[in-house]
Amino acid sequence: MSIKGVIFDLDGTLVDSVQDMHLALNLALSDVAFPVVSESQVRTWVGNGIDKLVLRGLSCDFEVNPEISETLAAQAIGQFKLHYQQLIGEYAQLYPDVESVLRELSGTPKALVTNKNRAFTLQLLQKLNIAAYFDVIVCGDDGNKKPDPEPLHVACKQLGLTAQEAIMVGDSKSDILAAQNASMPAIALTYGYNQGFDLQELKPEYLCDRFLDIIPVLNKSELK
Repeated sequence: MSIKGVIFDLDGTLVDSVQDMHLALNLALSDVAFPVVSESQVRTWVGNGIDKLVLRGLSCDFEVNPEISETLAAQAIGQFKLHYQQLIGEYAQLYPDVESVLRELSGTPKALVTNKNRAFTLQLLQKLNIAAYFDVIVCGDDGNKKPDPEPLHVACKQLGLTAQEAIMVGDSKSDILAAQNASMPAIALTYGYNQGFDLQELKPEYLCDRFLDIIPVLNKSELK
């Protein structure tokens, strides 16, 4: 395997951003007179985009209640976006060694592929001062979301690589399935937001407990 570029997920992979989302979600739920939820619940709900997160909050469950009206959903999602815009990056933190690893990969083609909306993604990257590390940024409102392979194909095309020349680094089922759907190798991280799912069951090419552990994996994959 000869890897020439790396594609990273954002939330749960590079950044622990749940606290911001938890606060914004509870404010939105209060706005529509729904009960607030715990941070631990939100940790198991993120990873599929803002709309799904808010619907899970309204359902107080991972499985979305089909009886939630479109009007209520739209109102709650709108309120979440208003609150999140004010809160984003306020409590979010990079996971250990993220910036040093990104710096070490200077000169290596790098893309960020996230299910988060572009406006929020750019705001968070700027707040954490890591936007400059990425050559390409593909977001959830640019097209189909992971686990669809489309955003990975878009990232590869913009990097000038084939799917087999890139590797996906992510913490969730959506990340690993997106890579597999794109015929791309993947590094699964055991921390982050895996929604209670054991990523090892998906048989990713590599499984890492720490972000720093991806460096020997990339070196072994002849990254250049």
